[in-house]
Amino acid sequence: MQGIPALSVDRGTGLALGARQCDSPNRDARPPGATVDLIVVHGISLPPGRYDGDEVEAFFGNRLDAGRHPFYATIEGLRVSAHFYVRRDGRLVQFVPVHERAWHAGLSRYGGRDACNDFSVGIELEGCDDEPYDDRQYPVLAGLIQALRRAYPTLGSTPPVGHSDIAPGRKTDPGPHFDWPRLNAALVRSPAVPAPR
Repeated sequence: MQGIPALSVDRGTGLALGARQCDSPNRDARPPGATVDLIVVHGISLPPGRYDGDEVEAFFGNRLDAGRHPFYATIEGLRVSAHFYVRRDGRLVQFVPVHERAWHAGLSRYGGRDACNDFSVGIELEGCDDEPYDDRQYPVLAGLIQALRRAYPTLGSTPPVGHSDIAPGRKTDPGPHFDWPRLNAALVRSPAVPAPR
């Protein structure tokens, strides 16, 4: 795997330096006192199995034209987002600042806690359950996780999980082709440096 990029996240703004900012209205405040300590990895492509368009960004911005593809009628009216989106070519997009709640998890439970949106960061990968993810996505994902852990050390307390782990039976992403050992090995090789105090 190629080297992990040196990304950084500004704790004050919750923004990743180097990410293209594409604000989503589908967000709100986290509950008072919420500790952000979970990273959730998702997979998405619109329409399913097609890449390189702008439909995911349109979807998270409530601008998706339901008439452009039959599948879009099934998701019309949904209001969802994620904090980050890693494109097939490794480009990084941010929709929601980390300190705000993105609407990515839906009905979910992890570690005995419900409503994972309250305490998690959602990272979408451009992909689907039926195909491997692109090699260029893994170093960006690993670099982003490291940057998040440096800015928010509580995110290092739990390994990243998939949407399928927090919503079993309802969600399957990032799917069987996502290479968890590859991601975990990259994170072990380059452990996050604690945030300066």
